[in-house]
Amino acid sequence: MNLDNILNNLKSDLEKVENEHTLSTVKALYLGKKGEITSLYSKMKEFDNEEKKVFGAKINSLKAEATDLIEGKKKEIETRILNEKLKNESIDISLPATSFEAGAPSILEKLIEDIEGLLMSMGYDVVDGPEVEKDKYNFEMLNLPKGHPARDAQDTFYVEGDELLLRSQTSPVQIRAMLEGKGEKPIRMICPGKTYRRDDDDATHSHQFMQIEGLLVDENISLSDLKGTFDVIAKHLFGEDCQTRFRPSYYPFTEPSVEMDISCHHCKGKGCSICKNTGFITVSGGGMVHPKVLENCGYDPKKWSGFAFGFGAERLAMIKYGIDDLRVFYTNDLRESREFDRKEAN
Repeated sequence: MNLDNILNNLKSDLEKVENEHTLSTVKALYLGKKGEITSLYSKMKEFDNEEKKVFGAKINSLKAEATDLIEGKKKEIETRILNEKLKNESIDISLPATSFEAGAPSILEKLIEDIEGLLMSMGYDVVDGPEVEKDKYNFEMLNLPKGHPARDAQDTFYVEGDELLLRSQTSPVQIRAMLEGKGEKPIRMICPGKTYRRDDDDATHSHQFMQIEGLLVDENISLSDLKGTFDVIAKHLFGEDCQTRFRPSYYPFTEPSVEMDISCHHCKGKGCSICKNTGFITVSGGGMVHPKVLENCGYDPKKWSGFAFGFGAERLAMIKYGIDDLRVFYTNDLRESREFDRKEAN
């Protein structure tokens, strides 16, 4: 029995194979259950033990070589099919690309990220909180108990009775942070986010707006620390020549309270219609955290003190970029928003 003839016949048959179907037929012919090579094992009973070892080794070697030849032919067919597909389905990369009109990021997002980056470099944490808030955190713990007249200045959206509401300020996030501090550790944080109040929707008002509030609680904090912090923020946003000033004001949650002004960027403090000939524009409010608020959150006002401040993101952006209608921030009109792309609005 000449095993070389079987191998030569297999090679000859493989040369005629053109596709995977024919290859499967040839494989079954030689390596199937009744294939020519497989059937050789049944002939081993004709030999004695020593001859069986020799003959068995030859069959195994033949089977291994036949398997390699068939697998090689299979890879050859697969490669040819793949090359034909690549040739038929090729893409002409010399054709001009399809043009897609890209949008533009929100100018408010740019502004908030800018302030976040500045204050984080000063050691502040960026903290978030729920937009649907309890009256307790939004008003009562901020020294605004039920019936307090200052509540009238914030026409609030109540969700469920008089205990659940859409937050009218981001100050509840400060309350939650102080409660977590348990009167034992300093706090340095900002809390940008959406706030809601009943208001007209026009060029300068909206029922929804963005606030950026800050809070610092530590030992031996004074109003001069707030002045220095506000001065850094103002100069970062409006340039080194920006001047700042404080004016006395009133907020239930700070004492003393101040209005924080910057020199008019348009007239450089000389007086114009934008600043109503005062040379200054109010951009923020703040003050020293009221002792009652500190007590409500577990901080001893004899040991701890702090300051808080709050900006309206839309107001800052309108002043910084000369926007006269805050509705621009919430439209999808690319003719408007592209003008304030973060790559261009510097």
